[in-house]
Amino acid sequence: MSYRELAKNLIDQIPDSKMYYIVSFLQGAAVPAEVPNAETLASMEELERGGGTMFTGSTEDLFAELMEE
Repeated sequence: MSYRELAKNLIDQIPDSKMYYIVSFLQGAAVPAEVPNAETLASMEELERGGGTMFTGSTEDLFAELMEE
């Protein structure tokens, strides 16, 4: 029996009161994994090579710094 067949058989055994949770989970599982765009990948590689700028303050401090530039 395949995993798909097993899943279908198990779904038939789930009470209606819990089906909402199963449907929510399946909807999340059916969404393909997001792949970062080229700019994001390049930025991550830059950080891995020791370049770039890391920020460790609060979000408020980050926006204040960005507004200064």
